Amino acid sequence: MNQTGFKLSRLAVSISLLTGAGMLTPALADDATALAANEDIEVIQVTGIRGSLIRSMDIKRSSTGVVDAISSEDFGKFPDTNLAESLQRITGVAIDRSNGEGSRVTVRGFGPEFNLVMLNGRQMPASSLEATTASSSRSFDFANLAAEGIAGVEVYKTGRASIATGGMGSTINILTTKPLNAPGMQATFGVKGVMDQSTDEGSSITPEVSGLYSNTFNDDRFGVAISGSYQRRDSGNKQANTGGWRTFPGTINGFDWDGGNADWGGLIPDGDNAHQNYPAADSIYSVPQSLGYSFHEVERTRTNGQLVLQYRPVDSVTTTLDYTYSKNEVSDRYNDVSAWFNFGPSTGVWSDGPVAAPIVYSEAFGEPGDLAMGGGQFSTVNENKSLGFNTQWQVDDNLRLELDYHNSSAESRPNSPFGSNNVIGTATFVRSVTTARFDSDLPTLAITYPDGFTGIRGEDMRVTGSSFRNSQMRSDIEQLQLRGSYVFDTGVLNSIDFGVSTSETKNRSAFSNVQQDNWGGLGAAGDIDPSVFKLDQLADNFNASSGSDMLKEFFRWDFNTLRQIANDRYGALGAVGDCGTSFCASSDMTTDRRTTEEQQAAYVQFNFAGDIGVRPYGLTAGLRYEKTDVTSSALVPVYSGIAWAGDNEFNLISTGESDFTELTGGYTNLLPNIDFNIEVVDDVIMRASVSKTLARPSYADIQGGQTLNSLVRIDGGTGARGNPDLDPFESTNLDLSLEWYYAEGSYMAVGYFRKKAKNFIGRTTVQEQTFNLPHPAQGARYAEAVAAVGNNTTAIRNYIRENYPETVDANGFILGVPGDTPANFDITIPVNQDGARLDGWELAVQHLIGDTGFGVIANATIVNGDFKYDNFSLGEQFALLGMSDTYNLVGFYDRDGFQARIAYNWRGKFLASTVNAQGLQNPIYVESYGQWDASASYDVNEKLTFFIEAINLTNESMRSHERNSLQLVNYTETGRRFGIGARYTF
Repeated sequence: MNQTGFKLSRLAVSISLLTGAGMLTPALADDATALAANEDIEVIQVTGIRGSLIRSMDIKRSSTGVVDAISSEDFGKFPDTNLAESLQRITGVAIDRSNGEGSRVTVRGFGPEFNLVMLNGRQMPASSLEATTASSSRSFDFANLAAEGIAGVEVYKTGRASIATGGMGSTINILTTKPLNAPGMQATFGVKGVMDQSTDEGSSITPEVSGLYSNTFNDDRFGVAISGSYQRRDSGNKQANTGGWRTFPGTINGFDWDGGNADWGGLIPDGDNAHQNYPAADSIYSVPQSLGYSFHEVERTRTNGQLVLQYRPVDSVTTTLDYTYSKNEVSDRYNDVSAWFNFGPSTGVWSDGPVAAPIVYSEAFGEPGDLAMGGGQFSTVNENKSLGFNTQWQVDDNLRLELDYHNSSAESRPNSPFGSNNVIGTATFVRSVTTARFDSDLPTLAITYPDGFTGIRGEDMRVTGSSFRNSQMRSDIEQLQLRGSYVFDTGVLNSIDFGVSTSETKNRSAFSNVQQDNWGGLGAAGDIDPSVFKLDQLADNFNASSGSDMLKEFFRWDFNTLRQIANDRYGALGAVGDCGTSFCASSDMTTDRRTTEEQQAAYVQFNFAGDIGVRPYGLTAGLRYEKTDVTSSALVPVYSGIAWAGDNEFNLISTGESDFTELTGGYTNLLPNIDFNIEVVDDVIMRASVSKTLARPSYADIQGGQTLNSLVRIDGGTGARGNPDLDPFESTNLDLSLEWYYAEGSYMAVGYFRKKAKNFIGRTTVQEQTFNLPHPAQGARYAEAVAAVGNNTTAIRNYIRENYPETVDANGFILGVPGDTPANFDITIPVNQDGARLDGWELAVQHLIGDTGFGVIANATIVNGDFKYDNFSLGEQFALLGMSDTYNLVGFYDRDGFQARIAYNWRGKFLASTVNAQGLQNPIYVESYGQWDASASYDVNEKLTFFIEAINLTNESMRSHERNSLQLVNYTETGRRFGIGARYTF
């Protein structure tokens, strides 16, 4: 079907035949097939940057709705080494980085949780890990996938009835090679050495190898494609961190408890005029919990592979069996140094309000405080598997049917007996005065030692607290889709697309923590051989400059050595792990959430095409129906009753065991879409789209577990649970765009989008009789006692003890018994509450400068919304995370076998969280960030190519803060990265 009468250029056809027309829209695929069948057509094999851009532009031009695409530059060669880093160059797409690599994407202001990722049209599962809790994320991590073996990526920004739901911001479809789409033998093999300047201890150069083989046999009726890659990277990063900030109204201090104006963490001035520019009463101010620095060495090994088998027994039937595998292993070892603020008497210098922050904050200690020097070493692995089968049947000239099945899994888990994240603390007690300066990108920590101390010594070091966390997550999707299309021979109704599908998504997220909180120190100084501790200079580790009074030195130590010493010397200190001591992780999960989502869907889509006057138009109208059933369970403590322990004290009685509680819910949705396009003048296309899209709540919000707070009141208790009956997030979308394709490979476009979203999640309280626990201060027994002795609580308890001794335990606690009224609990649950509007503009230009080989790309996205965070408000707020402006600038050259590209990507400041590291209602903003990347290659001949690439050329650092830019959260340096290699094509 050709929506606008546009015909694919011969150049684009040649490229599509080279890498497989299977990733094209039906219109483009039909054009490619027809033109290829014409023996008079000369197939011009144009690849490289120019060919990739032409092909991507042709997909955009011919698509229904608003679609952007990235195409491989050659067989087995993608524009960037990381899929997320390629996606960021599309208008409206921004990325989050982890360890200097692109990982997750935000599209048009909607963060990773609101975007759906597919592989060859199949919904992919996603898994991830959190450091200190069970993950609840649905976001897909592109760092798990290597770019080699990827033929292209399509980004659907408007809703479409034929596409699975889950992408309120966008749906991203990753496409891989199909051998029957490009008959004959093709193969490529590449090697690359990566030099990462961020590592201090890793290898100076690490290897990457990749290969891709595709061939057809038996008169092109049977095809095989196999690809694989192995990538190892040694890297590092240097960070400065605060442990979160505590925020107060200007009227609150840390000493006026009698007047009701004090709170822990509030300012206690150390004498008159101790604080310059003291925060005004009508301001708010924040104080840091700590300041520290950490130094990480990271080893990442990424292994990817895919096998595709295709068989075409007759011309009308094509079957495909494919298996895709990826594994991403990450090991992190680090040392840190930090100082904790105790919120005693302090001095400081403050910025102006109304959101005041310290420029300088200093505390003195009566007794020397601890200078903490921690460390950790842990490994994780992310593993993705997908097995799929597809049959396409061209029944006749009009009817086409397709059956697709896949079973896919994503799993994230520890790859070490020491868990998915850990820390062992050590300390020496030498802090007399601690001062933090926040007036530069890299804050300064200054320590004044007590009289007589000249520096830190290994003899004084002690082991303190430790934590060994075990986080794991697994998601499985089984999906069956039957879809078809019927093409009409005449009339304005060109075709009808239709389909039904069913899927089951299972997710499990679990967590345990073996923690001992002896942060004041274990044993005595001298317990550990001083030679374990290696002295290092703090400031020498950073590229950024710091104050002259910066802490000079700290100790590094080997994690395995110190862990073994602590394990042997101190053993079990409360909670223990699988090794029998407190110095390893436990597989006995304390958090365990399990969710099953069953979905049935059906859709129909009508495709019209014709002419209005002499101008060709296309109109698509579709409707998708979905029904989702949710069953969710979670592991929770089991309680057997309530004990009346004191006059005003009621406690839940725990059995010491845990069990699963289960909750259910569901929802149905009708999702319409209308897409219209018209070629208003030659090569100028106007589009208008209206659609409804949805995304699903986090797994934490729909968990089945119900937890109770152990303290109960006379009128009941409190607790919390998930809500599987939540409605999904839903957005009604409007898109308008104008696109001018003024030359081959060149275009200009401007687009406006508006999203009216609803069903964002808040919290409310409902009353439930959880577990039907009898309340000892309610019911007939209690009423009898009140009638006998009055409302005196002590007398009531004595009456019950005397008259009902069988209901009193050995501690003298009165127990709830059958016949007492079950306690009511105020249960906090997530509910659908908030709605908001987001709109923005997308501007793009792509220009090939004649036959010179030069070209430029520039695009920008401007996003606005009515749910921005109010930094002056201290209450809980709803705000959309990840919303930011972006722009890209790319210059390139592609001619006579030489290719070069330099690219700049910029993302504006965005809100990353509304809760800080202390669990407090404080925002975290990631500051604006721009990065230069470059690459070049030279084709020695038609088969051999040498290339070089550079990432983060100007060595940029990343920074985040809370309400005021002085309130540092994190500062990270990741360094430059270079690659040099060769690729041989057979």
